[in-house]
This record gives sequence, C-alpha cells and structure tokens, in this order.
Amino acid sequence: MSPRVVVLDYGFGNVRSAVRALSRVGADVVLTADKQAALDADGLVVPGVGAFAACMAGLRGVGGDRIVDRRLAGGRPVLGICVGMQVMFDEGVEHGVRAEGLGEWPGVVDRLEADVVPHMGWAQVAPPPGSMLFDGLEDERFYFVHSYAARTFPLAEQAPVGDHPLPAPLVTWSEHGGPFVAAVENGPLAATQFHPEKSGDAGAQLLSHWVDSLR
Repeated sequence: MSPRVVVLDYGFGNVRSAVRALSRVGADVVLTADKQAALDADGLVVPGVGAFAACMAGLRGVGGDRIVDRRLAGGRPVLGICVGMQVMFDEGVEHGVRAEGLGEWPGVVDRLEADVVPHMGWAQVAPPPGSMLFDGLEDERFYFVHSYAARTFPLAEQAPVGDHPLPAPLVTWSEHGGPFVAAVENGPLAATQFHPEKSGDAGAQLLSHWVDSLR
C-alpha cells in the first residue's frame, strides 16, 4: 500500500509541483488543510515560499503550528521544504523585523551574506555520514531559490523534538557567501532549504527516500 501523504495547503508554497513529485515516487498524496487528514497521514509535507512572517501567519491560520507539534510529539514524520523548513526554527528576521517560528529547532533564519542575493540555481550540498535523505546523492546538485537561511545550527547532544529527546540532528550544509543549513534530519522531522520537487532526478530520489521511510 502506498504511504498516505498530506501536503499542507495553507496558501504558501509550490504545492502542485510538490504533489506531482510525491505522487511520481509512490505516495498517495492529498493537498488539504484538513486538520484530521493532516494528523492521520503517514507523512505531512509543509511547503513554503515567500516571507517567513507571512508563512507563519498562514500556518497558524489553518492550525498548522498545532498540527506539526502534535505529529512530532507522537513521532509522526514531517517534511519541510524551503520556507517550510525555515519556520521550524525559533525565529526569522527579515528587514529588521523578527517573527516567531515553530521553535522545533534552535536558531535564527536571517538574510544570506553574499554578493548576489537571492541565491538562485543549482548547488552542491555536504550531507553528514548516516544521512537517509542523501543516501547515494552525496555528489548531486539541488535547486535553491532563497534570500534567507539558517546560517548556524546550535548542535547539542540531545535535541528535543516535541516531547521526545532524540540524538543530535544530522545537518547538511551548503555555501553561498558562507555556509548555511541546506537540510536537517532529526528523528520524525526532516527539512530541506532547496526544492527537491524542482531538483530533477536527485530531488526525486531524495523524496523517494523519505516516502520509503513512511512504509
């Protein structure tokens, strides 16, 4: 049976392309903001494009903050994409304005320090040993479109997600004017700053790894 995946529809994100990409790698995908469907699915995808604060407002508007928290508290998989990854951090800072995030990970999302912003195009990433998402994809490139990122990740021996203490997250890095967090794998919570649904065969393989983990 195909894993049931909900792509959370809260008004932000390349939702149609995410639905198509997940369907192609074997998921039974529904695009919805229905709370119960999002809680019951084998996997939840939180997409996101645009401003951090606006995405957080949209998430809260459909109860997405509570949905994510409840899923993670129960060890239920969640995948964030682009700003859907950024909102997992404590806060975002854009144009000097701070917005509270979901607080699943410590740290701040702020503007990239580079000669050219936004960072747009294909870039390599440096996954850590033991990565499930990047298994066999260590030398591949992925497609980024962003001006903001988490440029540090406070690593601790134990990183709580929901009510469950877990081993330290696996953090994948990339570079644009300096290092930034390209992906994180942290028990049931995983996320990518790049767009796997726009990253060709490599992105499809990464999504396939995540969908397979739901079986």
